[in-house]
Amino acid sequence: MRLPSLQRGILRKRYKRFLADIETLDGDIITVHCPNTGAMTGCAEPGSVAYYSTSDNPKRKYACTLELVETVNGMVSVNTTRANSLVAEALANQSIEPLKQFCQIKAEQNIPGGGGRFDFLLGNEQGQSAFVEVKSVTLCSSDKLGKFPDAVSERALKHLYALQRMLSLGHRGVLVFCAQHCGIERVAPAADIDPKYAVVLAEVMAAGVEVYALGCSTDTRDMSINRQLSFSA
Repeated sequence: MRLPSLQRGILRKRYKRFLADIETLDGDIITVHCPNTGAMTGCAEPGSVAYYSTSDNPKRKYACTLELVETVNGMVSVNTTRANSLVAEALANQSIEPLKQFCQIKAEQNIPGGGGRFDFLLGNEQGQSAFVEVKSVTLCSSDKLGKFPDAVSERALKHLYALQRMLSLGHRGVLVFCAQHCGIERVAPAADIDPKYAVVLAEVMAAGVEVYALGCSTDTRDMSINRQLSFSA
């Protein structure tokens, strides 16, 4: 996946969830949009090298968007919307081994019975189907363990229950953790942050929900999913 043209700066602070201040190479301080609702633990340290894109949309209040941050454990994409694009590209290329039999890909599909949307509905010529929910992982511990979520998430919990319901309707229910942090080598639920999520995740996995973790390669020009990571509940 090709990234938009990026400019380099220094992250001075992230605040109000959706805002960050960056010092440009010219020494100016600009406020940029931060497309990440999580805690961004370890990914928003003041003084970090950061990269931002610039939109030509005149209706935007903040023209620039925070995209990448260099951390002590590696480069991380803090734009969580990239996770869906990365997974969509990998699905189209049939490079996710457990899902390569699906050639029909529909994004943003309503959850049967209500309750929001799943990121993807997959299908094939044999009539098989799978609902897929993607979660971006940016929290990386010192031993290269990626953990999700980085803050208590009721929305993520609801998706677990919804995926389990899909099994009773004859679909596959699939949860994909997309590790957008290059330093992550394995993924696990963040039981210390959201213990209920960890418990329910283990329950739905026991019921048949499939869980996969994928790692990314990231630089200032391109991003791609390049490996499957180990996952432990």
